[in-house]
Amino acid sequence: MKGLTTKTTTGFVGLASCKNPHKWLRILYTKILDVLEQVPKNAAYRKYTEQITKEKLSIVKVEPDDKKLEDQLQGGYLEVTLQSENEVGLARKIVQGKPWEPLVEPMEMGNIITIK
Repeated sequence: MKGLTTKTTTGFVGLASCKNPHKWLRILYTKILDVLEQVPKNAAYRKYTEQITKEKLSIVKVEPDDKKLEDQLQGGYLEVTLQSENEVGLARKIVQGKPWEPLVEPMEMGNIITIK
């Protein structure tokens, strides 16, 4: 196995080491991109999440060494990066909520909170 290291532990309680992080990261990033296809191209969430995800996916495709991949993804351990599956769930919730569409009812001024 060229360039691959086998990690037996992550050093984190309850976080098992991943046997094939490249495979799982490809799946995860592809899922995120698939869900983003349902968000309008001009939506800020799609633009920025898509850009970051495509960059990370391209790194996964070209870097075979696990340690170098961890460094390039800047997420620490690959297993921690794999926890970003929450992004898939968030993307799905954003698609459901459709925040890019106009409000059904106009907001009352008393409902708007200004953060200083």
